[in-house]
Amino acid sequence: MPTTQQLQDFTQQVRRDILRMVHKVNSGHPGGSLGCAEFITCLYQEVMDYSTDFTMDGKNEDLFFLSNGHISPVFYSVLAHSGFFPVEELSTFRLLNSRLQGHPTTHEGLPGVRMASGSLGQGMSNALGAAQAKKLNGDDKIVYSLHGDGELQEGQNWEAIMYASAKKVDNIICTIDLNEKQIDGTTDEVLAMGSIRAKFEAFDWDVIDVKKGNDIDAILAGLAEAKALTGKGKPVCILLHTEMGNGVDFMMHTHAWHGKAPSDEQLENALAQNPATLGDY
Repeated sequence: MPTTQQLQDFTQQVRRDILRMVHKVNSGHPGGSLGCAEFITCLYQEVMDYSTDFTMDGKNEDLFFLSNGHISPVFYSVLAHSGFFPVEELSTFRLLNSRLQGHPTTHEGLPGVRMASGSLGQGMSNALGAAQAKKLNGDDKIVYSLHGDGELQEGQNWEAIMYASAKKVDNIICTIDLNEKQIDGTTDEVLAMGSIRAKFEAFDWDVIDVKKGNDIDAILAGLAEAKALTGKGKPVCILLHTEMGNGVDFMMHTHAWHGKAPSDEQLENALAQNPATLGDY
């Protein structure tokens, strides 16, 4: 099992990858990607039981579904450093004919990607289908998914949330990236949703708050608590309180970097704050 320092080093390299990938093509979504770097690192480096000998059905292994697909840079970096495909392929991000499109897709056959995402609001429905299939197959592994808080403004999520509890899908852990920001401002400014915790609880989910959503130890503790709640008749939700743009001081505490690439000077500044730990591609 990796140490906290090893997970932090892994996360720091992931941040470098995100910044370099988005800068190279002057396109992409660094803010949310940076905010979820610790979480996805923890999933793939310690929590999930999976094989890099990738198959789409994922029998007898934990599965992950990225619903807010615009944060693909963090997903691609973690997959590459976890052994799903060569790290050097990160240099093809968003290029024509690349397997690493701006939003993850499946027809290129990129190992680690089981659903196309980018049209927001669909990931929970996909994850629920996989979770129910595991139950039908006698597969005791867990399905994990990640969603943006602004993404919850999409109605399909609430149909899925209602369905999950009604059908007692208790082998799923859905995490909400609660950074309170989206492309046009704060979530309260765009479309206030009130208490997300109260809403999930009203739909009969078990809910866990991870207040320090960019802290490795806090994330691991929250995931362990969530896993302990599975199999008890209720779906599980983690509210992960993150900071958009985490790890780069001028990208934090603002929604401005939701979908904007850094300039040459800004990239140099950001990389200086995140020295290489695993080696650059």
